[in-house]
Amino acid sequence: MFKKLQIISNSLRLTLQELKVNKLRTALSLTGVAFGIFCIIGVLATVNSLERNIQDNIQSMGSKTIYIDKWDYSGGPDKPWWKMRARPVMKYEEAAEVKQRSLMLDNITFLMQTNTNLIHGNDVLQNAVVYGINPAQIDIQPINFEDGRYFSPTEFTFGSNVCLIGYTNAENFFGDASRALGKEIEIKGRKATIVGVIKKQGKNSIGWDYDNCVMMPYQFCRKVFDEKKSNPVLIAKGKDNVSVDAFSEELRGIMRQIRRLSPTEEDNFSLNSVEGFSKAVSQFFVTINIVGSIIGGISLVVGMFGIANIMFVTVKERTPLIGLKKAIGAKKRSILFEFLMEAALLCIIGGAIGLIFVYILTLVLSGPLNFPVYISLPMLLITILICLITGVLAGIVPASQAAKLDPVVAIRS
Repeated sequence: MFKKLQIISNSLRLTLQELKVNKLRTALSLTGVAFGIFCIIGVLATVNSLERNIQDNIQSMGSKTIYIDKWDYSGGPDKPWWKMRARPVMKYEEAAEVKQRSLMLDNITFLMQTNTNLIHGNDVLQNAVVYGINPAQIDIQPINFEDGRYFSPTEFTFGSNVCLIGYTNAENFFGDASRALGKEIEIKGRKATIVGVIKKQGKNSIGWDYDNCVMMPYQFCRKVFDEKKSNPVLIAKGKDNVSVDAFSEELRGIMRQIRRLSPTEEDNFSLNSVEGFSKAVSQFFVTINIVGSIIGGISLVVGMFGIANIMFVTVKERTPLIGLKKAIGAKKRSILFEFLMEAALLCIIGGAIGLIFVYILTLVLSGPLNFPVYISLPMLLITILICLITGVLAGIVPASQAAKLDPVVAIRS
């Protein structure tokens, strides 16, 4: 054990000496490895951060949740928009019928969603998101409050002129979001009193836009907006012990019964599973990661040849020293291990330089992309593993040559 540690120590010392003496040669050799690691880890860090952001946004739509809509969210050539557009919109009464017939349902709600301008005094917020919700909404999709409360059962039943407002909208209107409670805003000519301010969620590219929304009881919302033109949707949440696939099949059968579709007629609705959408996104990003890794791998192969080149030169320069070591009893595996360690160390140094550039990249991208780009611990472990494998592959041939040298010939050279 002591001998191995001594070999490692000597290898480190000799490698560092080589780095100092041959700065230009070393820099050129390490550039390839650094660039390869930068490409691979840079792509993985950016893509994985983007995937995490999208997956978080998808999960904000609710777990074990299925959106029953006229539109198919996945799209594609087999789902032409004109065909989706011709379908009937979802109806409020259908939610009650699904709830009555389903055995796997935990809860269901009917949602209206549209866009409009909000007015307070002389201030106008354009194109705010409006949600017309029912009591079950907060159970299916939790709503966290900065201030205020949720709608009361009476406000839901009678469609009272009350609303919840998103944090960003509250700040834009009143400066301080906490000042919004009790104030009135105008929604398409109707006054509504703010009873709750939704907690800040941050930017969301998929799913709910809580920061820039206003929520109204469904019965009030339908007085203000045309229900058929407000993209109505049923949101069904399955029980915890039920699989999403089984729940989806049950909902499909129930909806076909409700809409009296014959066995030969195709569905005139779509079941959009949050879990299915999440899996599709994961598969898409797996493909991107593979493509990015292949591109980065090509750069890394170039760097590997650079490391192999410097190791061949190193072996040639140290040939007398290798002969002397073998003459005093050094074994082949010791010489082999020494040079493999040196090649691996060179790759690790190159990888560390590449990681520094990746870190700079994460700082540069985090601002414009509006979500944090980061290097995770698994990526650091992957980097070390890649560097070790690259070092072994780059150094195996020159190390083998060094281990096979005849000690007499080596000393004479």
